[in-house]
Amino acid sequence: MKDRAFYLEKIFSPKNVVLLTLGLFYALFLVFPVGVALVGSFHNWNPLRGTFDFAGLDHYTRLFRSPLFWQSLFNTLYFSVVVIAARLVLGLGIAYMLFSKMTKARGFFRAAIYMPVVTPLVAVSFVWLWLYNPQFGLFNQILGTRHNWLFDRNTALPAVMAMTIWKDYGYAVVLFLAGLYNLPKECYEAAHIDGASAPRIFWHITLPLLKPMTLFIFVTSLISYLQAYLQILILTNGGPGTSTYLSSFLIFDEAFVKYKFGYASAISFVMFFLIALLTSVSFKITYFGGSRD
Repeated sequence: MKDRAFYLEKIFSPKNVVLLTLGLFYALFLVFPVGVALVGSFHNWNPLRGTFDFAGLDHYTRLFRSPLFWQSLFNTLYFSVVVIAARLVLGLGIAYMLFSKMTKARGFFRAAIYMPVVTPLVAVSFVWLWLYNPQFGLFNQILGTRHNWLFDRNTALPAVMAMTIWKDYGYAVVLFLAGLYNLPKECYEAAHIDGASAPRIFWHITLPLLKPMTLFIFVTSLISYLQAYLQILILTNGGPGTSTYLSSFLIFDEAFVKYKFGYASAISFVMFFLIALLTSVSFKITYFGGSRD
């Protein structure tokens, strides 16, 4: 009896109970939904009609033949590349300026730059919806035009990109600042003693030392922007036509507008594998590619 009580006490120790609870939570809210979605991607799944008929690979063959899927994928990659590049360049440039030039007002500018990041995306989207208004929007008043930014195929997606960049670049600024503060001072002291110029120090010391932080910002941004949805819904609703359809918007449209959950699940898993592939390639290029130099 004593041995039994001892083993029960070991099994149901506070640490094991916490681990078991976390495991059940993980299984219930992540593994189970993903598993259901994976199985559903091979079925004609409509919860309203109660249908769950086996379809095999039909959804996957259909999406690869769909012009709308390829357009949404192109829009998603285009959106992600431009926004991530702008986020990295602006973030590093402003962070370096705050780090090297401004000392007294650094705290104020850091807070002001980061404020849009913590502002709800819904609120920011509605403010920019007003800024883009063709009748009384601020941008048209400044430019002296009445251009309908969000209803022009040539400017709708770039307009959404501009809003996203403005909202999110502060995230990169704060992280790059943290990285700059943690760089070893010995490298800079040695470079100054050798007479290295400021551009050479930046390109040959600062950038290589910031590689881990750059990779972190890139990967988190990639995962986030390949799933961008809310700003598209509020600003353009996928239009004009389908010119601002992103993959996440297509998934939502197929699942919650057309109730084709099986087809939406198939698109979701294609995007999942694309995100995993791009993330692994980013790590490989950054670490294995850099180690050869």
